[in-house]
Amino acid sequence: MIELTEVDGVPTLVAPSSGQTAAGLMFRVGQADETLSRHGLTHLVEHLALHDSGLSDYHYNGETASVYTHFHLRGSESDVVGYLDKVCAGLAALPMHRLEIEKEILRTESRSRGGTTTLPVRRYGARGYGLPGYPEWGLSRLGPDDLRQWVEDYFTRDNAVLWIAGRGVPAGLRLPLRSGVRRVVPPPTAVLPSTPAWFAGDDTSVVFSAVVRRSTAASVHSGVLERELFRDLRQEGGYSYTATSSYDPRGDGYATITAYADALPEKQGAVLGGFVDVLARMRHGAVDPRSVAAVRTKALDKLNHPEIEAARLPGHALNLLTGQRHLTVDELRAELSAVTAEQVHAVAVEAADTGLLQTPHRTTADWAGFAAAPTSSAHEADGRRYAHRDDADVALVIGPQAAGIVRPGSRATVRYDACAAMLTWPDGARRLIGDDGIVLHLEPALWAVPQAELAALDAAVDPDRHLPMPLRGPDAIPRPAAGRPTAAASRGGAANAGEVIAIVLLTLVAVALGVFGVAQAVAAIRTGGTPLDLTLLGFAAVGTALFATPVVLLRRRRR
Repeated sequence: MIELTEVDGVPTLVAPSSGQTAAGLMFRVGQADETLSRHGLTHLVEHLALHDSGLSDYHYNGETASVYTHFHLRGSESDVVGYLDKVCAGLAALPMHRLEIEKEILRTESRSRGGTTTLPVRRYGARGYGLPGYPEWGLSRLGPDDLRQWVEDYFTRDNAVLWIAGRGVPAGLRLPLRSGVRRVVPPPTAVLPSTPAWFAGDDTSVVFSAVVRRSTAASVHSGVLERELFRDLRQEGGYSYTATSSYDPRGDGYATITAYADALPEKQGAVLGGFVDVLARMRHGAVDPRSVAAVRTKALDKLNHPEIEAARLPGHALNLLTGQRHLTVDELRAELSAVTAEQVHAVAVEAADTGLLQTPHRTTADWAGFAAAPTSSAHEADGRRYAHRDDADVALVIGPQAAGIVRPGSRATVRYDACAAMLTWPDGARRLIGDDGIVLHLEPALWAVPQAELAALDAAVDPDRHLPMPLRGPDAIPRPAAGRPTAAASRGGAANAGEVIAIVLLTLVAVALGVFGVAQAVAAIRTGGTPLDLTLLGFAAVGTALFATPVVLLRRRRR
């Protein structure tokens, strides 16, 4: 049985457990509360707060997720008291002498963890729940005042929940945290004009995500989806080694279902086809009741564990933090037992309607009824246009409200007032990232643009959005092609040469006709204007105008 009490004003959940005591202090703050220009702030606070815990004989860790930060451990009761005391002391006075060291540790951690998935960015853009899809670029500009303010706003006793699995609240446990307010989860943003949608990833895997209403039936659907993918793609097809699905509550009454299957390059087409077939089959009602029963039975078996209440404490704490209903074991058992194939089918329909599919590199899913996720801006920036030094078909546009790069068939436009971040390098490169996730990367050496115009662009972006990046090596800085014009440049060069020749020839003819016209005018004055003289004079005037007009137009075009 779970007991709800409090420690120094912090709501505390306690459940009996044998063996070592486990405990966790959870705060309602995470990556989704940050901005892109300060992304990494919560993670950095977590690391600094844990520094003084140092080496120990007990297992402890910290976790920064989308909507929560969690400090947890397993050890003796005295370990729990000591650990949580150090965490609270660390939050009260972050060890700022470790600031730059911890930043480097976080960068190393990011590299060792591998790349980030772009699914959140494609669905939510460069804000809120989309931020886990980006590197922690904000680390470079964060200073002591930023961290202290973040702790004061979010790491408070009114924005925390403590859970303990053991014999009860250990003697001497204190949580000396500042007072504050409970923070609601951030509202989701949306950048997809329609769903289901697809986009091509950078590797051979297939990933599918959907946002559905949180329910027991939705969690069962995720388990059924995993079984169906595993059977079709691994057991029967032999296309994939891994085929999984997860169900993750978002904290606002909705949950994200994410399914994944890997593939070798030569098998990626088969994996994509098989994956889409499973989604379509479940959407159209072909849900095997035996699969539903198997998932249901597995979940019910877990509820029979003698320490199930203790195992569910972290989830209970998160529900309490986010204001979501928490089911007792008996309530959950009853709901699981009642889930039917029809309910799973209903979730499959909801998932299909909100689905976002990442296809293998250079593949599509429009053939399966998915709309292409936008990779281009809907509108072009209005402003001065500047030519690319290597490609005449590409233009940079810098205007008073927005900047953009225009290519044949696509455009990348970022409004200054909707710029989530602007990365800046010492060599002058800039990368503007819009709230919608659209990226405009500008290498000054590749554009014929005045420095004053670039300075105006910099001034138009909120200084709080500027992110200084480290120095790049010479080989990493793009340069205009020297003596190796691109096809577009060659076409442009040929066109320019043709224009020059045309201007010269037309000018010569126009001048000759003009001289002839003047001679005829003089002759007409001397002879009194015979019909022949007047006819030749008119011919010369018309001819001069006809040949001079194209010269004027061509010269204006070349300015």
